[in-house]
Amino acid sequence: MVHIDWMCSSKEDSVIVVTGGAGFIGSCLLARLNELGMGEIIVVDHLDDQGLKKENLARKRYRAFYDKQDFLEKIRRDELLQEVSCVFHMGACSSTTGTDRDYYIRNNFEYSCEVARWALNKGARFIYASSAATYGDGDQGYCDDPSLISQLRPLNYYGESKQLFDEWIMAQGLYGQVAGLKFFNVYGPNEMHKGDMRSVIAKAYEKVVAEGVMILFKSDRPDYADGEQKRDFIYVKDVVSVMIYLMRNTAINGIFNLGTGQARTWNDLALALFAAAGKPPRIEYVAMPSHLRNRYQYFTQAQMGRLRQAGYTDEFMPLEQAVRDYVLYLSSGSRW
Repeated sequence: MVHIDWMCSSKEDSVIVVTGGAGFIGSCLLARLNELGMGEIIVVDHLDDQGLKKENLARKRYRAFYDKQDFLEKIRRDELLQEVSCVFHMGACSSTTGTDRDYYIRNNFEYSCEVARWALNKGARFIYASSAATYGDGDQGYCDDPSLISQLRPLNYYGESKQLFDEWIMAQGLYGQVAGLKFFNVYGPNEMHKGDMRSVIAKAYEKVVAEGVMILFKSDRPDYADGEQKRDFIYVKDVVSVMIYLMRNTAINGIFNLGTGQARTWNDLALALFAAAGKPPRIEYVAMPSHLRNRYQYFTQAQMGRLRQAGYTDEFMPLEQAVRDYVLYLSSGSRW
């Protein structure tokens, strides 16, 4: 088990807990909290990836680090003595291709239930990661109206685990006490540990720089030309801004979509990457692997009306601007 003890002030004030805090979104959230002057943070994660996630924690301030299992034992025995003001629950296996359903149920669903119960018993604000993967193939649209949650049919075990937790929140009568976020296609710094689950930008960048070419999937549908499949791409810095907003506005509860509200094509993304890398565009299209064809989303676009009505007014960074910002990290090998 990994335990890195007090790395900040020992002042006994209330703390913020970030599960999955060494991962992609969690470590970016930690960076933003630090920028806002907050260091009384407990980071929870499991470091099992040859040190790549540990690099996400370098130069960041936090009070303590607990391995996920150590943290679970502590909250089960009520041994975490600090007052907790907010729990950001980002910890989950985010792979959409895993085949061990029991693992997703234990690691994503049951773990989330346990952390939620503990946080709410402590009187802490609870903000958690759901996913747009709950929407499945998108045939029912991308509306985050709570009355529609039970009708959603995810396409993989990851999406199912997120759907089960959203349904558990509803069944327990907690919808009006917590904030969940259905993340759409998030990209940005600190995702290199994710391997094949990294964003397309992260996977394509080195090939674009070295060979001047980007590979995209051909379309298997006549209503979409090659590369014209669409996604709602959202930059991780915008995601973090929404999370901070929800931390500060504790009266805003429910399960909300979190995308930009504007679908863009993979060709748009490729052109933005070529421009940011200073390379002329050259896109090659390859056949989609057979195991993905029945699970591929051709269009995603978050309906953002409910979060806007709840009071969030900041504009999201345009794709081209966000890709330029991300390429600065990729070109320097730095983390946020």
